[in-house]
Amino acid sequence: MKRRAFLKWAGGKYSLVEDIQRHLPPARKLVEPFVGAGSVFLNTDYEQYLLADINPDLINLYNLLKKKPTKYISEAKRWFTPEHNRKEVYLDVRAQFNQTDDVMYRSLAFLYMNRFGFNGLCRYNKKGGFNVPFGSYKKPYFPEAELEYFAEKAKKATFVCQSYSDSIKKTRKGSVVYCDPPYAPLSTTANFTSYAGNGFSLDDQAALADISETAAVKRGIPVLISNHDTTLTRRLYHGASLNVVKVKRTISRNGNGRNKVDELLALYMPKESE
Repeated sequence: MKRRAFLKWAGGKYSLVEDIQRHLPPARKLVEPFVGAGSVFLNTDYEQYLLADINPDLINLYNLLKKKPTKYISEAKRWFTPEHNRKEVYLDVRAQFNQTDDVMYRSLAFLYMNRFGFNGLCRYNKKGGFNVPFGSYKKPYFPEAELEYFAEKAKKATFVCQSYSDSIKKTRKGSVVYCDPPYAPLSTTANFTSYAGNGFSLDDQAALADISETAAVKRGIPVLISNHDTTLTRRLYHGASLNVVKVKRTISRNGNGRNKVDELLALYMPKESE
């Protein structure tokens, strides 16, 4: 049975998990430098997981859910009421979230804003303030079963807030790395939104490819990367074996029309020892 993440997530991999599973080499441990909502974590079976992201709110929420699942889930449920489904309440929660350092409050508000905010977006302004508008949904769903499953599976996982380069460089043999970076732009003029307050640039896309190839060739660690299938990504991942996955997803491009975009799975494998 496929497991859904409890967070809505732009670019989430729920629809592609079977394809990703097929291309992930066997290992004891899965390392994810861009864990996002965790669909790959939830739908694979490794002995251990190291799950990283540069968004501290996401990692704090996961650690809290791992350590205090009953408390977190019961507190979170209290926010999913008709009274909370009003624009002025949402904006008040968002303002408090942006003013406090309290991890429990921020983690509860993060889930609430993910479900009651527009399109489940996760977006911050240059000052680090969460700025997603109210979503106006009839009755946002409280993902209780999904939270419980995640908390149970989290016993096998370590969650850390660190950069993709640190995550890959610290990985040891016996692990496999799966990278789900923010998508490369469909064209060099395409506007693509910054993620977690700092944009993931074309330089980052290229650096990720280099670090991944080095991990495989020099340190014997397989790395799988997913991204849009474009001329640019094929050029970036020229050292990997490439597989195209047909996706149903349509991406809006500059607002006019929607284009189907295939997903590219690039696998860097260690060289066979002589």
